[in-house]
Formats: sequence, structure tokens, C-alpha cells
Amino acid sequence: MQPLPLADFEAAQRHVSAHARRTPLLTSRILSRRTGFDVRLKAEMFQRTGSYKIRGPLNKFQHLTPEQKARGVICSSAGNHAQGVALAAAIHGIRAVVCMAENATPSKIEATRAYGAEVVLHGKIWDEADAKARELVAAHGYTYIHPFDDPQLMAGQGTLGLEIVQDWPEVEIAVVPIGGGGLISGVAMALKAVNPAIRVFGVESSGAPGMQRSVAAGRVVTLDQVDCVIDGLRVKRVGEHTRSIVSQLVERVVTLPDAEIFAAVVWLMHHAKLVAEGAAAAPVAALLAGLIPAPPGARVACVLSGGNVNLDQLNGLRWN
Repeated sequence: MQPLPLADFEAAQRHVSAHARRTPLLTSRILSRRTGFDVRLKAEMFQRTGSYKIRGPLNKFQHLTPEQKARGVICSSAGNHAQGVALAAAIHGIRAVVCMAENATPSKIEATRAYGAEVVLHGKIWDEADAKARELVAAHGYTYIHPFDDPQLMAGQGTLGLEIVQDWPEVEIAVVPIGGGGLISGVAMALKAVNPAIRVFGVESSGAPGMQRSVAAGRVVTLDQVDCVIDGLRVKRVGEHTRSIVSQLVERVVTLPDAEIFAAVVWLMHHAKLVAEGAAAAPVAALLAGLIPAPPGARVACVLSGGNVNLDQLNGLRWN
């Protein structure tokens, strides 16, 4: 896939901004002192549905035909994409069906239903829920809304990156979490369309390093198993389009164990007074671990992708 032009992100921003919030880019003095960088936090926990995931569907639905809208849409999700699709579908008056893993966070299941979507629970991980969604597409003719490997969806997610560079033109580095790769692909394309010198780093769980391995292999690699409990990072197979974009535009993909990422969730609560879910805290974990190579004083934007945290997963962690 070739990177999308700036005009695609500007058009997506018009669609998205009509219904989504422009989230703040917050300074973090304590994280800046700790890392030696000038760090700002893109706080998508303040987004509608508590996550960036409404951005992509809002753009995607602008491109559906009347016939597609009439048949309804379906998606598979660990939770945040589910809520984004459900709310965007409600805004556009479209029926939405969402397939979620049986172990999805209960609050995300409840929120998805509250936005008006029909929820189908199937499997233990996203990939199994996704297989069920594709079965229902064949049976009922729904339009499938991929959670990450769709250029129109990536353009919507990339409006987050466009906001970063519009609000902070001096930004030099962006650190972004990776599940399937839709967010980092959109953000990287948008940032580099404005300023090709901006460096982008991705962060995965070391128990689900699908993008890191796929980039190294030069093709999409399906992981034999996933040893990761963080919803937004627990993916066995990244996208074909997203792997291509990450290979072209992302400087490096780094990984950390779930425990270090969850510790960053607690760190953000304690020091920044922000509630970030596991995937969202991964970039902060990478900064705290010294995994992002940059000179002192580098201007670093850290993408906190959402705040729909599963508090049960934080039991036993220390405030450090």
C-alpha cells in the first residue's frame, strides 16, 4: 500500500470533527524530567466512547453507498472498535452488529450495547470473533468494517496525528501503541504527510509481537500463540496494509511485557492523574524503559489511545 496523501486526512478531519472531540495534547513535566525529553500526551481517553476508535468509522461511513447503509454493518472487536462502530452507526442511522470475544471487558460489552449495537460473543481472542463476523457477512450481507486494515478507516484514525502536528508543529517524535496497526499507520501517514522528518515509533506487548515479526520478515506473520491479556494489543495477525505502512514509515517497533505496561497504567494514574487503558499506556511504558532513542530535549508526542481500563487486571501492581 502507498501512503495516503495529506488531502485524504484533511477530508477525513472534516468528517470526523463534526462528531468527535478534538482531544487535548497535555504537557507532562514529571515524564519529561524522568525521560529527558519534552513529552506531551495525546489524551484520547477524553474522546467520545473513551477511545480514538470512533474516528475511523466516522470517516468510513461517509464512503458507504445507500445500499450498504441499508443492509447494516458488522465488525469484530476487543471492545473499543465495537463502541466506535456502534456510536458512529447510531449517528448515521445504520444498524450495527458487533462480534466480540467472550472474555472482552464487561464494561465494553455493556457500552457497545448501550450505543445501540447488537453484540455477538464468540471465541477467546479477536481473531476468533473476527471469523464469526465474516460468517455473518456471508449469511446476511452486512458491510464488514475491519478494525484496522482499511485505508478509509486508517485515514479517520490518522486525524489524531493531524491534530498533534497542528497543535504542536515542533513535534519531532510520536510514540504509538500497536495492536493490528491501524492507529499507527494512520498517525504515521498523517504526520509524515505534513512533515516527513517526524520519527514514529510503535509499541507492542512482547507476548504479541505480530507487527515486529512481520516487519522483520517482510510479510505478515501469524503468531502461533498470543501471551498477552491487554485487549488492544492481543492480536495474532496484523494487517496487510498496516504492515506495509509500518515497514515504510515507522522507525522501529519495540516490545514490553504486559507487567511493565500495566505498571505504566498505574504510573499515569499516580503521577499524571490520567486513566489510560493498557494499550494506551504502552508508549509511556516504552519511554520509562528507555526504549525510544532520541537526544535530550527531543519533542515527543505520546499517544494515549483510550481510557477504557479493566480495573480487575491491575490487582497486585505497585505504585512506583
